Amino acid sequence: MKQYNRANIPLAKALRKNMTPWERKLWYEFLRYYPIRFQRQKAIGNYIADFYCAKARLVVELDGGGHYTNEQTERDRVRTEELEEMNLTVLRICNLDIDRNFSGVCEYIDLAVKKSLPQSASLTAPSSEGAKG
Repeated sequence: MKQYNRANIPLAKALRKNMTPWERKLWYEFLRYYPIRFQRQKAIGNYIADFYCAKARLVVELDGGGHYTNEQTERDRVRTEELEEMNLTVLRICNLDIDRNFSGVCEYIDLAVKKSLPQSASLTAPSSEGAKG
């Protein structure tokens, strides 16, 4: 398991209880039922990842409008770099994509998981047709 800053645990718990509408949709309509376990608001290093799959070493971050300022874009770049230094893959997904192309987002995550798993691992992923969007 990745090291984490224990001070982030109360915040992670609070964030789980107060998910954004996009996080809620992705969690309850796809990731919660995904055959490989994902966790919500997972403390990793000094960060809290929106979603984390340990087996695939995959972090999924949802970006709302506030992520597109110059300052936040730079913070996100540093965050992604630091997570990648921990040998994790980071997927950044725009909230608009959750709204406009939910099945495509689900397929994108599914492909990233499959790509990261050893060839011998069997995975039966849920159909993106089951994703509402």
